[in-house]
Amino acid sequence: MKKFFKKVIRKIGQFVIMILNRIFILFPLVNNRVLFISDDRAVLGGNLKSVYDYLPDNKYEKIVQIKRKGAKISFKTKIKKVYYLSTSRYILLEDLVQATSYMKVRKNQELVQLWHGPGAFKKFGHSREKTDLKRIHKGYKKYTKVITSSEAIRPCYAEAFSLDIEKVQAKGFPRTDIFFNKEYINSKKAELLEKYPFMKGKKVILFAPTYRGTQYYDADYDLEKLDLEKIYKKLKQQNYIFIFKWHPFIYNKISSKKQNAKKFNKYKKYSDFYYDLSEERDINDLMLVTDILITDYSSLIFDYVFVNKPIIYFAYDLELYENDRGLYFPFKEYVYGKVAKTNEELLNAIQSESLEEEKRKVFKEKFVGACDGHSTEKTCKWIFETKKEK
Repeated sequence: MKKFFKKVIRKIGQFVIMILNRIFILFPLVNNRVLFISDDRAVLGGNLKSVYDYLPDNKYEKIVQIKRKGAKISFKTKIKKVYYLSTSRYILLEDLVQATSYMKVRKNQELVQLWHGPGAFKKFGHSREKTDLKRIHKGYKKYTKVITSSEAIRPCYAEAFSLDIEKVQAKGFPRTDIFFNKEYINSKKAELLEKYPFMKGKKVILFAPTYRGTQYYDADYDLEKLDLEKIYKKLKQQNYIFIFKWHPFIYNKISSKKQNAKKFNKYKKYSDFYYDLSEERDINDLMLVTDILITDYSSLIFDYVFVNKPIIYFAYDLELYENDRGLYFPFKEYVYGKVAKTNEELLNAIQSESLEEEKRKVFKEKFVGACDGHSTEKTCKWIFETKKEK
């Protein structure tokens, strides 16, 4: 009965959004208004922030409407959100925003998907129509422009969003520009080392896996796969420290106590070795002070290739994940570092600190070839200086 009432309330909310949108589109479209919107951020970041910072304040009216996943917002805020969706000439997203399913995209309005992760790894959207029992997000087909990080993966994004491929262009990902900016890199490194002095003089291992599950509400990770005591005893005396950066879906559930926080806090008894920096806003900044990245099927691999440091894929459930979730390309094409399925293999990979240059070069060209330090500029020119075909 509880689920039934939740469904009814959700349907009513969707209907209200639709009605408000149809009312607000009677208002004029504000040609210089840019809406930066996210249902999954507490603060502006990623590609959205890169574009926000690039656009001059004296030329554009920049509106920010963001909220953390699962956070409640007032009815007044919801009305404002629909108003800006209805009257902004440009709407920029970095993930799905449910309200776009129920809005009508106006003539000359741009609904632009900047997406949150470069490359093409796990299948999503319409690419999963045959395997995903969940309903595909209706807002996907409404996008007027989508950016990707390389020419080779444009067909993947076109398929996922069910769009004509001309609407998908390889302009690179704006947030990757920082990896080409030496001044930013040096400044951010100094800032983070000042903020986290325990990193100084240490070899920093960043553990940042993706979640298991299909949506934010069933996101999980089996921390039992890591032998925390064994890793601690093996690496503590070798000048390493181990940093956790949980996926937002998992961390939001831990923070809101919807997840069993105890299993995610076991490592706190080794407080001189394990550190949780999940509250750090931008993982790209953490990568700048990382010496070894441990991940799995996360899109972080596409950003980290620019750091030019060792990477390890802790893929203990590789066969299950490939069959369940589906990948755009065979897993071996995503690998430019060691693959570990056990704790012993993981420890050996960490200590080898292997940099596989040839694999890295091939990977970089295929998946992030359009990222050249000028992605923000190229993206903004395409969005704001290219006239929409009528």
